[in-house]
Amino acid sequence: MELLAAAFSAACAVDHDSSTSESDTRDSATGHLPGSESSSTPGNGTTPEECPALTDSPTTLTEALQMIHPIPADSWRNLIEQIGLLYQEYRDKSTLQEIETRRQQDAEIQSNSDGSQAGEDTPEEEEEEEEEELASPPERRALPQICLLSNPHSRFNLWQDLPEIQSSGVLDILQPEEVKLQEAMFELVTSEASYYKSLNLLVSHFMENERLKKILHPSEAHILFSNVLDVMAVSERFLLELEHRMEENIVISDVCDIVYRYAADHFSVYITYVSNQTYQERTYKQLLQEKTAFRELIAQLELDPKCKGLPFSSFLILPFQRITRLKLLVQNILKRVEERSEREGTALDAHKELEMVVKACNEGVRKMSRTEQMISIQKKMEFKIKSVPIISHSRWLLKQGELQQMSGPKTSRTLRTKKLFREIYLFLFNDLLVICRQIPGDKYQVFDSAPRGLLRVEELEDQGQTLANVFILRLLENADDREATYMLKASSQSEMKRWMTSLAPNRRTKFVSFTSRLLDCPQVQCVHPYVAQQPDELTLELADILNILEKTEDGWIFGERLHDQERGWFPSSMTEEILNPKIRSQNLKECFRVHKMEDPQRSQNKDRRKLGSRNRQ
Repeated sequence: MELLAAAFSAACAVDHDSSTSESDTRDSATGHLPGSESSSTPGNGTTPEECPALTDSPTTLTEALQMIHPIPADSWRNLIEQIGLLYQEYRDKSTLQEIETRRQQDAEIQSNSDGSQAGEDTPEEEEEEEEEELASPPERRALPQICLLSNPHSRFNLWQDLPEIQSSGVLDILQPEEVKLQEAMFELVTSEASYYKSLNLLVSHFMENERLKKILHPSEAHILFSNVLDVMAVSERFLLELEHRMEENIVISDVCDIVYRYAADHFSVYITYVSNQTYQERTYKQLLQEKTAFRELIAQLELDPKCKGLPFSSFLILPFQRITRLKLLVQNILKRVEERSEREGTALDAHKELEMVVKACNEGVRKMSRTEQMISIQKKMEFKIKSVPIISHSRWLLKQGELQQMSGPKTSRTLRTKKLFREIYLFLFNDLLVICRQIPGDKYQVFDSAPRGLLRVEELEDQGQTLANVFILRLLENADDREATYMLKASSQSEMKRWMTSLAPNRRTKFVSFTSRLLDCPQVQCVHPYVAQQPDELTLELADILNILEKTEDGWIFGERLHDQERGWFPSSMTEEILNPKIRSQNLKECFRVHKMEDPQRSQNKDRRKLGSRNRQ
C-alpha cells in the first residue's frame, strides 16, 4: 500500500500539462486556461477545501446555481432521435478518434519537450510555456469523440453545443475540467442511445422477421438470439433513467450512481447472453452451411439501408461490446472527477461492479469452450506412465505445441549426430504440464508430467545456429517423483520466449509489469484489432493501451493491458509505441487511480447506498 501511494504521488508530480483531453478543443473557445482547478457542480457535496477555486471566488457557486435550470424533455428526445450512427459505427469511429488524439498528444508534447531542452529555460518558465502551448488554437487538437455521434445535419455536436447550454452562460462559470467531465457523462448517455438503436434493429429487422421465423426451428432461434429481449428491456430502462437525470439540470450532476445500480441489480442479463456466445457462433455457422434459405435471407436483410452495410454477426455481438465499452466510459469519467469527492466514490463503485459483470461474462464464455476442449484432449491421450486425470472444472489449457528435444545428455552427443533432436509435444495447463509424443491416429502418448508450480526454465546463450532458440526445462518433481531435465528447441525466438513465459510465469521479464507500480514502462496502443489465435495470446481492441513486458526480434510482444491487467502475446505490427514518457506516466497515473484500493469508509458508504437503492425498489 505504501509502495502504491509513493508511486501515485510521484506520478502526479509529472507535468500535468501532458494530459490534454478530447474536449480541450472547446476550452480556448470558452476562454478557460487549461490546468485550472475544477469547480464543483451542485449536488456533488464538494467542499471549499476540496475545490480551492471556490475559496478564491465565493460568488462562483452562487452564480452557477442561479443559471442552472431544468431542460425541457423534448430537447433530449430530439437529440436522441438525431443520433445518426448505429452503435457499431459509433464504436469504431470513437476508438479511431481516440487513437488519433493520443498520437497528436504524443507528438505535441514531444515537440514541446524538445523545444524546452534546446532553450535551457528555468522550470518556472518551462511550465508557463507549456501552458501557453497547450492553450493553442483549436485546429491543433482532435475533435472530441462525442461529435462523431451526431447526424451530419444535426445542430448538436457536444454537451456544450446544446442551445440551452450556450444560452445559459454556464460555460463562463464552469472550470475546464468540469466541462470535460460533463462531456464524458454526456458521451455515456448518447452512446447508450446509439446502442439501443442498434439493439432495436437486431430485434425488429432480424429476430421478428416473419420469413426468418418460418426458416428457424424454435431451438435454433433461441440459441441465435438468446435473451436479447431482456437485454434490450434493461437498456431501455437504463437509457430512460439517464435521460431523466439529464432533464433535471443543464449541468449533469452524475450518471455513475445510475450505472452502479444497474450493474449491481440488472446487468446480469448480459452474463446470460454473452455466456451463450460459443453456442451462438457454432449455430450461426451451421445454419449458413446447412440452410440455403437462411443464408439467402440473411444476405438480403443485410442489404437493407437500415443496416448501413453492417453484417448480421455485428448485431449479435452488440451486448458484449457494450458492456466492455461501458466500463471504459466509466473509467473516462473517473479520470475527470474530483479526487476524494462523492462523485469519485460513486464512479469507483460503478467501475468495480462493471468489472465484476465483464469478468463473469468472460468466464461464462471460457467455461463453455474450455469444457469441450478438455474432453477432446482427454480422448486423444494414451498414458505410458501412470494415468493422470485431465478433465477438471478448475483446469484449462494455456498452450500446446511441438518442440524438439535434444536426444540424450549433451556431453554424449556431437553436433554431427543425425538425430540430435527428436519431436515431442507439450500440453501446458494452468496447473499441469503433460509431455507426449505424437503417434498415428491423431493420438498422443504421454511419457512424463509435472505440476506447473514445479517447473523451471533457463535460456541458453547463443551457441550457434544448431542450438539457436534452445532452452532448458527442469521438472523439480516429475511423474516418477524425480527431478528431470529437458533441453528443448523452438522454431523461432518468439516461440521460445512464449514457451518460457508460459512454463514459468513468475520469471523476470525484460520490462516490469504495471503491478510493480513503477512510473515508466514501454507502452504501445493498439491501432489494428487482433483476435487471439492461441491460448497464450491476447485479443486486442482498437485504442487498448498496453505495457510491454517482453519483446522479441521477430515481431512479437508480451504485454499487459492497463484497463484490466490481462496479459498475453500479440504481433507488434498491430500496435504503435507511445514514445513520450509524460504520456506513459499519465496513462499509469490514471490506471493507478482507477484501480486504487478501496478504503473501509468508502466500502461502508457503498454498502449503505446499495441497501438504500434496493429498499427504494
